[in-house]
Amino acid sequence: MWAEKAYAFVLPNRERIVCGPGPVAFEFVFQQAADYARFLAEDVFSAAKEFIEGRFDIRGDPIGAVSFKTSHPGTSLHDWKGAFLALASACRIESLVQSRARARQNIEFHYDRSNQFYSAFLDCRMVYSCAYFRTPNESLDAAQLAKLDLICRKLDLSPDERFLDIGCGWGGLLLHAAGEYGVRSVGCTLSAQQTDYAKEAAVKQGLTPRVSIENSDFRQMTGTFDKIASVGMFEHVGRKRLHNYFTKVFDLLAPDGLFLNHGIVRPQCVRDGPETRFLRRFVFPGGELAHLADVIKAAEETGFEVLDVEQLRPHYAMTCRHWVQRLTEAEEFCTQIVGRRTYRIWLLYLSASSLSFQQGRTDICQILFAKRSGTIRRLTRGYLLSR
Repeated sequence: MWAEKAYAFVLPNRERIVCGPGPVAFEFVFQQAADYARFLAEDVFSAAKEFIEGRFDIRGDPIGAVSFKTSHPGTSLHDWKGAFLALASACRIESLVQSRARARQNIEFHYDRSNQFYSAFLDCRMVYSCAYFRTPNESLDAAQLAKLDLICRKLDLSPDERFLDIGCGWGGLLLHAAGEYGVRSVGCTLSAQQTDYAKEAAVKQGLTPRVSIENSDFRQMTGTFDKIASVGMFEHVGRKRLHNYFTKVFDLLAPDGLFLNHGIVRPQCVRDGPETRFLRRFVFPGGELAHLADVIKAAEETGFEVLDVEQLRPHYAMTCRHWVQRLTEAEEFCTQIVGRRTYRIWLLYLSASSLSFQQGRTDICQILFAKRSGTIRRLTRGYLLSR
């Protein structure tokens, strides 16, 4: 956290203003003296916008730099203005109605940047969701593999079951479930680049007989599946459309099937702010975070019952920190692939995300659902611990 570290402001005349004892962990480097004064006075959204436009640079720990600014949101007038604009940005028609075309545009905006760009900071399986760290020092690759296996165990996958991955990304979970558990995996994603990558990965691993990937909206999926997972996808659904989301999944799930929903939720005490406005503008157009209680309420109203809930917030803070480190190490490569502006957007987004999970302003939960019935399922949770 910034309060535990020294930091510095570097002005155009090379004057260096150091605050705090010890080695400097991060510093803000300004092109003009007016930029320095404005940075201290303005709200978080405005400061972020100036950073991605190149008005100042961040050297050192970007998470510490973001923490400093979120703890110093500027003058009361700028802070009030930022909060008001964030609230206004939430008043969108898309919050109520989202066409399939619009959903595709939103997904393509975020995910179709470049597979090379994402490979620069993701793990070897290209898993773009919260990892599962069994120890603090575990590698990102190992933690992502542990997450994939945890999901498969929670779903109690068995050979030849039909498994659907909604928003399958680059296919990490699909391929792991098919290769290690022998299921027949079907995935859908609105990203053409993800679809192509996942199909190629299935061919390389010799899993094409058991894996199918469709470049389509989950609302277009048909058939019946024994097990369904949705990992890092329902944040794109929107709070007002949760009922429709769960209704579709309910229709796709077999009577005795299981559904695991893995996604980011917002604590009841947290509301939209300048950070939310930044995400909607530059990172996740159309994205919204629901409260856990609203998610469970919508699912239960649809006919689901809750079997298990696990909070993974510390794991996502660590995951994002790994991504930030990898991203900064690959700055030159990423800038060549997607440009400096996009690189800076992702640097702020991942740094702020790590900080938000660390501070408890954002949660992420895995919720295991089943259709409410008289079926007797496993009586203990022991099967979740190991195969």
